[in-house]
Amino acid sequence: MDQKLESLKRSLRQEIISSIDYSRDISDEEMYGLVDQRLSERLRHLAVSVEDRKRLRMQIFNSIRKLDVLQQLVDDPQVTEIMVNGTDNIFIEKNGSLSRFNGKFESGEKLEDVIQQIVASCNRVVNQSQPIVDARLSNGSRVNIVLDPVALNGPIITIRRFPDKPIDIERLISLGSISPYLCEYLGILVKSGYNIFISGGTGSGKTTFLNALSDFIPKDLRVLTIEDSAELQIMGVPNLVRLEARNANVEGCAPITIRDLIKSSLRMRPDWVIVGEVRGGECVDMLQAMNTGHMSMSTGHANSAYDMLYRLETMSLMGMGELPLTAVRGQIAAGIDIIVHLGRLRDRSRKVLEISEVEKELDGAGRIRLNPLFRFVESNNNSNEKVKGEWRKLGEIKNTEKLVAAGFELPSS
Repeated sequence: MDQKLESLKRSLRQEIISSIDYSRDISDEEMYGLVDQRLSERLRHLAVSVEDRKRLRMQIFNSIRKLDVLQQLVDDPQVTEIMVNGTDNIFIEKNGSLSRFNGKFESGEKLEDVIQQIVASCNRVVNQSQPIVDARLSNGSRVNIVLDPVALNGPIITIRRFPDKPIDIERLISLGSISPYLCEYLGILVKSGYNIFISGGTGSGKTTFLNALSDFIPKDLRVLTIEDSAELQIMGVPNLVRLEARNANVEGCAPITIRDLIKSSLRMRPDWVIVGEVRGGECVDMLQAMNTGHMSMSTGHANSAYDMLYRLETMSLMGMGELPLTAVRGQIAAGIDIIVHLGRLRDRSRKVLEISEVEKELDGAGRIRLNPLFRFVESNNNSNEKVKGEWRKLGEIKNTEKLVAAGFELPSS
């Protein structure tokens, strides 16, 4: 849009805001009516194409009622990530590729308005005294916001947009993220009540995979989800309870942490407890849930299954540092049955890279042992454009008590 139309848009927006009756709620239809009326008056004698009129109409409406220039990106199902670095620099991930978006905020004040609109919609607070917050949009997209003085180049917004229709396990198979055999294998482990931990780096698809894997949970069980910012999309479970942490706010409300929610969830008669992600001391309470007869799944950031064990040890010590390391390792080994490690390959595809069993007995040095079950092995003739390979079976699961108790058998190779 050229400078003349941009100036016209700002002028019309200000006129419409000044004419709004704030003594009552105005519907979206009425707001569109106000925009159409002003546009008709101002464009009567101007040579403006139909496409530019439509674009002006939508942009003015979005700047008043929605997320301004970000709204068209949030509405685009092909955009999976939106990164705002101040008013002028907006980057998007679309179809797996990162590029710069040609739109921008008209001012720092408008960007601040959008930020406050986002956090207010989910009862969060962000300001200079509390400059970092996690939030979510009405469509379930995850939002992270960082303000100055922490962010040196202006307010930073990072939006992770999830598909309108949750990706199920069949879709993961079609994308090549997992094989049908591994899908059946993991499905039986879930139905048998094995505690599964999903690890991987940023953007490796942990939340998506957890969503898909949860579909194997029997529908007659009571499932509790616990998240810092609600983003899981558990489908088809009638007895579902969703819990979300709360930050402290200006009204004096005390924060409610993941740890608080996990402790409370154990009094809510859960069959399955699903913790969206563990990052700190809440790992202790997750392990307590796993070790007290509750079936559980969760995710965490790590570079490999072994690295995830070390991170779990560190996070557990953050929550109960007075315990000896061997006791912490014993809790981890007793609580977690399976670690599924995901990765994002150089061709931007996401795959299950490793599935390992956590052995219940520590080794002679008091360390946790892993029993590798499957690993993705690349073909020798791979290129950077498309990574090909296969999942190789490395071993058999040793802890079969839950399988036997549930009456299941693992599929033959």
